Amino acid sequence: MAKPITPPEVIREKIMEVAIDEFNEKGLKFTMDDIATRLSMSKKTLYRAFADKNELFIGMVDFYFAAVKESERKILDDDEMPILEKIRRVLIVQPEKFSRIDLRQLLSLKEKYPETYQMVARRIEGDWEPTIRLIEKGMEAGVIRKISIPVLKGIVEGTMEHFLTGDMLIKENITYPEALEKMMDIVMVGITNGGGRLDG
Repeated sequence: MAKPITPPEVIREKIMEVAIDEFNEKGLKFTMDDIATRLSMSKKTLYRAFADKNELFIGMVDFYFAAVKESERKILDDDEMPILEKIRRVLIVQPEKFSRIDLRQLLSLKEKYPETYQMVARRIEGDWEPTIRLIEKGMEAGVIRKISIPVLKGIVEGTMEHFLTGDMLIKENITYPEALEKMMDIVMVGITNGGGRLDG
């Protein structure tokens, strides 16, 4: 019986998952050969999926933010979740499949892979429409104060970019998810009528 053919998208996902581990362990020093060895995969198969590390990093950014959008959709579609909890989670959503990636290392991409680095910045500033509608719903329900949404958007985007483009988190030994939670503790107190309580 012939061996089943693995779909290209499955191969790409496996490569990206291993690349995350290599990136966490070695930063930009990992090689395509490292990935091939770890997966017991031929170089031909690897380079058919990704021509080089730059293409791999771009694929990883697309993969990550697609997962962000899927996680965001699940939060928004949860009719049992209170509005304030939805707002908090949507603003700092982190896909479960990427929970192990050390996003603090993204700064190292700036010099060698500027295209990938800029993609991350653009994606952070991306599709806010579902979040804006949720915040407006919170204001209508009275659990969110009447605030300037563009200002809140600027605060969140600016803080995220600061976390990802500087070395503060590494110096302070704070993970990216921990930093996002601390940021939201401050933001939620500022925008809610109930002092940040998540029972609205």
